[in-house]
Amino acid sequence: MLRLNRMTDYAILVLGALARRHGETLASGHLARVTKLAQPTVAKVLKMLLAAELVETQRGVRGGYRIKKILADISLVDIVEAMEGPIAVTDCIEGARQPCSASKCCCMRNHWNHVNLAIRRALMDVTLEDLTNPAALFPLPQTSPMIKDNQRLAPQQTA
Repeated sequence: MLRLNRMTDYAILVLGALARRHGETLASGHLARVTKLAQPTVAKVLKMLLAAELVETQRGVRGGYRIKKILADISLVDIVEAMEGPIAVTDCIEGARQPCSASKCCCMRNHWNHVNLAIRRALMDVTLEDLTNPAALFPLPQTSPMIKDNQRLAPQQTA
């Protein structure tokens, strides 16, 4: 099973809280209360998001954090890689520091990057804007031509 780690999940929660008040600077303590996460956890998440340049900080009495980019410009890939590093289904990727013990006879050896890129492309298509706007991810179905102003039209009667 492919699963994001808990810190990535927390990062999405924190970014979601910041997205709801986009443009405002929010203290880590406030973000902890809103997300119901422990303040040290929020601080750790924010530190990682800051290093990835997804958030910026402001010092002082009105200090805190805010999202640095437009929500539509932050993809799920950006968030995952900020928290977990490069996306890789297995350790058998091109350029791995330590090759797998079966690397010399593995038929998948040169194919995992293809899988990793497919997953990366799928995650790239989901933005923070999508995650904070469920209507963007789950649009309502198109109305049928038989529906007008939320009322069904009576079927045509034949003579």
